[in-house]
Amino acid sequence: MTSRHLLQQIANKVGEVILGKKHAIHLAIVCLLARGHLLIEDDPGVGKTTLAHALALVLGVQFQRIQFTSDLLPADILGVSVFDRQEGLFRFHPGPIFSQLVLADEINRATPKAQSALLEAMAEGQVTVDGQTRALPRPFFVIATQNAGHQVGTFPLPQSQLDRFLMRLHLGYPDFQAERELLLGEDRRLLLEHLQPCLQQGELEMLQHEAAKVYASPALLDYLQALLAFSRQPDRFQSGLSPRSGLALLHCAKAHAFLEDRRSVLPEDLQRVLPAVTAHRLGCAMGSSMDASTLLLHSVPIP
Repeated sequence: MTSRHLLQQIANKVGEVILGKKHAIHLAIVCLLARGHLLIEDDPGVGKTTLAHALALVLGVQFQRIQFTSDLLPADILGVSVFDRQEGLFRFHPGPIFSQLVLADEINRATPKAQSALLEAMAEGQVTVDGQTRALPRPFFVIATQNAGHQVGTFPLPQSQLDRFLMRLHLGYPDFQAERELLLGEDRRLLLEHLQPCLQQGELEMLQHEAAKVYASPALLDYLQALLAFSRQPDRFQSGLSPRSGLALLHCAKAHAFLEDRRSVLPEDLQRVLPAVTAHRLGCAMGSSMDASTLLLHSVPIP
């Protein structure tokens, strides 16, 4: 089976559980192909957790869910060393972070201290506990869900931590037909139990490696740099896109082209991924009524 058909099979299987959200599923797969972490922000009950669980099952990766609450401690995430009386030494008991795909459910319900326990893991693929650095499994992803910020009992993620997420997605409510199928169909939890992995061990990393080799022409890089330069105008945006944001856009555009079975990046690939990559990084200056990513795309012509 070709890479294109394999990835399409993954999207189709997830789409059987998450109805009417083909574009969001497509972007979530792009994010993981680009070796990035994913933030899903929306109201409760629209399928955020189910999407993360479905992706883990079809990708065939080790999966752990952490339910973030106000009393969660960093040790509950990273693990803890416990003294063994018989051996006379401390033994480390790894926490749920030691998994290939970690679902940080309702991440903004936890305090900043607990949220910060994910920073090193997301940035470096390792954690430091009791002065010792321990590597995390590969591949390693964090899919975090968060409730809308206006809801009671939430602690907003700082910008430095938001920037660790390659993409931010909104699922939104299903359309009429998808919601009717949802109401008449099986319980989503039962459907999850029947999902089978589409990938064997090592295949996901192979696909990631292939996606990274997609060609980006000098003209495409000119367009990307023009987008970055325009975003740094203080009279138009609250803060410009950083070099890290530029790399994020390029990696996601390559993954999107690969998912579309192309070996070079087109401007359309950048345009398709830009809203999700910049949603949590870019905001319009005061007085603008236009969405920041829309303003950026409409203002910068394709070379």
